[in-house]
Amino acid sequence: MTSAVAGLAALAHEGRLAAFRQLVQAGGAGLAAGELARRLDMLPNTLSTNLGILAQAGLVTSQREGRSIIYRAHYDAMGELLAYLVEDCCAGSPEICAPLAKVASGCCAA
Repeated sequence: MTSAVAGLAALAHEGRLAAFRQLVQAGGAGLAAGELARRLDMLPNTLSTNLGILAQAGLVTSQREGRSIIYRAHYDAMGELLAYLVEDCCAGSPEICAPLAKVASGCCAA
């Protein structure tokens, strides 16, 4: 529950949610901080703060590549957060969660 609260708190901000969604869309290649700031039209210091909060919550990772820092969504952590949110779903009625399963199965489909 503690990591779920940290993840949800980190995402409960327009700028951080936008950054995380961009990183999810970027896939495994991730995005350089400068490119992410450009796409979001966000000041670099604001983006840095937001990425730091997302990293502290375990939702993003970073890696230096040359002069750039590449940020990536941490898909395992995202999956754990989503799983936590639906772990007690349905109350014996799987049709309630069927739309969620459909969305999850479509993630990253080729």
